[in-house]
Amino acid sequence: MRWDIFCRVIDNHGDAGVCWRLAAELAARADLVRLWIDEPAPLQWMAPGHPGVEVVHWTADPPPLVPGDAVVEAFGCNPPADFVARMAQAVRRPAWINLEYLSAEAFVARNHGLASPVSHGPGAGLSKYFFYPGFSDRTGGLLREQDLAARRQAFRREDWLRQWGVAPGAGRVLSLFCYEPEALAQLLRQLAEGDAPCDLLVTAGRATAAVHAVLAQLATVHSGWNTAGKLRLHWLPLLSQREYDQLLWACDLNFVRGEDSLVRGLLAGVPCIWQIYPQDDDAHHTKLEAWLAWLQVPPALAQFHRVWNGAQAGSLPAPDPAGWGPAAAAALARAQALPELASSLRQFAVGRGRI
Repeated sequence: MRWDIFCRVIDNHGDAGVCWRLAAELAARADLVRLWIDEPAPLQWMAPGHPGVEVVHWTADPPPLVPGDAVVEAFGCNPPADFVARMAQAVRRPAWINLEYLSAEAFVARNHGLASPVSHGPGAGLSKYFFYPGFSDRTGGLLREQDLAARRQAFRREDWLRQWGVAPGAGRVLSLFCYEPEALAQLLRQLAEGDAPCDLLVTAGRATAAVHAVLAQLATVHSGWNTAGKLRLHWLPLLSQREYDQLLWACDLNFVRGEDSLVRGLLAGVPCIWQIYPQDDDAHHTKLEAWLAWLQVPPALAQFHRVWNGAQAGSLPAPDPAGWGPAAAAALARAQALPELASSLRQFAVGRGRI
């Protein structure tokens, strides 16, 4: 099959991450994929190439390419009008699919696969289909690479930690990938005052900036807060998608954000704390509750999520990677039993297009 995947990088590279991972996985099935993206620069460090994936810089004057068998617009980004017109004029019209956001909310299963007939504009006469990732077998499921289990089995945790200056067995190891949660200062103090030493691996970008801001605040208000040196901070460079998987595998507890890293956190089989992208109307709190219900977490882990996401006031419970481990293992088993998104999308496109 020939695919065109359209992606606009709205914020934080999450859109690019999801689209690249999907494009690469379709290409791994011997399909040909063009990834149209308005900001291709992040792919240079995030995903440095894959056979079968052609990256097209989506500019204001895009190249007049012939549509493939299936056209995927990620998160309602709307392909260029001229491209849509060529879709409508094609002898074999491609399947047109809107890849939606990930959620465990009930409406996802209801809306998955629904058609939206296009009645006007350059795409008049076509139908656009809504395709939802999700946490039930009535959705498109989750994206899982075919070689994921083999890569995980070959991973050597101790070697990976040593290259970042972390001595295996010298304490708990946590990763931090976040926005700017209000509870971040509370977390750092909690880790510094804990019973056991802690290595915190901080990802590049907003997480690093947020931690530096909190450190400056703590130095002013709570001088000497980490005098025992129990909290050891490690500043990571930008990581490729596969390197980020290794980070998750190496840690006892992972703080993840957005959608792509949430799925990777679940597939790591390690307890994770999810920070949802904040929305002005607090709609992300409803999304959080739906996911917690699916996750079936212990009360303390649910409370941690709510405080971390600003859905509940109060103190963060003490992080308990060991106690939260069984819930993470059970969630991994349920995630692996879900449909695999690239396979589901391919079957869906075949059924909706003239392929």
